Amino acid sequence: MSKCAEAAAVAATVPGAGMGKAGLRPSMVPRQASFFPPPVPNPFVQQTRMGAASRLQIFFLGIILLPIRVLLVALIILLAWPFAAISTACCPEKLTHPITGWRRKITQPVLKFLGHAMFLSMGFMVTVKGKVAGPAEAPIFVAAPHSTFFDGIACVVAGLPSMVSRNENAQVPLIGRLLRAVQPVLVSRVDPDSRKNTINEIIRRATSGGQWPQDTVTWTWQGYTFIQLCMLTFCQLFTKVEVEFMPVQVPNDEEKSDPILFACRVRSLMAEALGIPVTDHTYEDCRLMISAGQLTLPMEAGLVEFTKISRKLKLDWDSIRKQLDEYATIACCSKGGRIGIDEFAEYLKLPVSDVLRQLFTLFDRNHDGSIDFREYVIGLAVLCNPANTEDIIQMAFKLFDVDEDGFITEEEFSTILQASLGVPDLDVSGLFKEIAQGDSVSYEEFKSFALKHPQYAKIFTTYLDLQTCHVFSLPKEAQAAPLIASNKVSPENHDESTSDKKDD
Repeated sequence: MSKCAEAAAVAATVPGAGMGKAGLRPSMVPRQASFFPPPVPNPFVQQTRMGAASRLQIFFLGIILLPIRVLLVALIILLAWPFAAISTACCPEKLTHPITGWRRKITQPVLKFLGHAMFLSMGFMVTVKGKVAGPAEAPIFVAAPHSTFFDGIACVVAGLPSMVSRNENAQVPLIGRLLRAVQPVLVSRVDPDSRKNTINEIIRRATSGGQWPQDTVTWTWQGYTFIQLCMLTFCQLFTKVEVEFMPVQVPNDEEKSDPILFACRVRSLMAEALGIPVTDHTYEDCRLMISAGQLTLPMEAGLVEFTKISRKLKLDWDSIRKQLDEYATIACCSKGGRIGIDEFAEYLKLPVSDVLRQLFTLFDRNHDGSIDFREYVIGLAVLCNPANTEDIIQMAFKLFDVDEDGFITEEEFSTILQASLGVPDLDVSGLFKEIAQGDSVSYEEFKSFALKHPQYAKIFTTYLDLQTCHVFSLPKEAQAAPLIASNKVSPENHDESTSDKKDD
């Protein structure tokens, strides 16, 4: 018996690895509740479907209301601009001190009045519930969910607190000056230190003893544009809005030491009051949505709840963005931007087999028969990367290196894969050429390929788990041999020992 045939015999002894019966399966990876899919697949998209009656109503009301309201809004903005200019005259774009004195006393009441007048002219009927707390009692004012620029209604009702807004908004003619009048905390979405700087600025203002106005922390990413939203709103007879001010929340000692606990509690209270679910999507998910669209995937394919996943799995933006490229390579030809078993097998250049189905099932956390990007990221981090260790790579190389000469030939590579996957006519030439730079594969080439493709490590460990399950299913006397990975079996003396395995 040749050494390749001996190695094949080892692999073929696993039930389910050959062409016949399905074998025992290793235990599944437990589904952690923290990794369950979010209740809302995509909170960044607003889709509104209007019937024919609504379209006719908007058309006829728009003929009358639209020009009147546009003129009124323009007039109010022009009236407000001089007061905003007085308020911010000789002040830098990024304020280091609060606006005080006569400028604040004169301009703030006028801007509040004009703010109310502008939203009234737009047709908003505003109802206020609860009590507005001042900056001394609640230096931070959180408005949620932030959906459109009309959320400014809550800010006007609250007395024009400082807003957290992106830098670009302050550069818009007329509107930018009005924004600067409320002393905003400006955020740069391209600066990697922007989040840290924003937090530090909010802390500085919140601990100033009421010298600064309240700071409010509050768009759907994909929905109506600014012009569309204004047109649809102005063409309504009126729009009802309810603003509810909830009781002031004060962190306890535990929450002071861990602000995440306090933030989660406040978020849950607000979600409960609104009757909506909570998700962990952040701005990084929006960036991933854009990247997914650029990769010809559905934009929602990029959503992973970045902050939660990155924190729990110790992943950074660059690694998840790289994994999106890999995912797109596999899923770009499938419907809906999800990976099915056939795409999974084609990417790995392997046939659909019991071992591959086992790996696919581990990735497919919700058992819907496909792998989305979130499941792909979790699968790589939880399943594949931990299995892709130096010891596992060395063990896999020794198993493939049948003649123990330090190189893997295509025949050796083919023999082990054919037997372990249970496909005797498997063509592995394409996969072998990806690994080898010549006629054989050295350990360094094997290791380099394994580190770049951790999915194969999990296939290998799944195969070893199947071997282990098979051994433990045998009678006790047959389990006496040590469980050591080997590429050799003894063709003789079967009565005295089951194998002649050497320690690797």
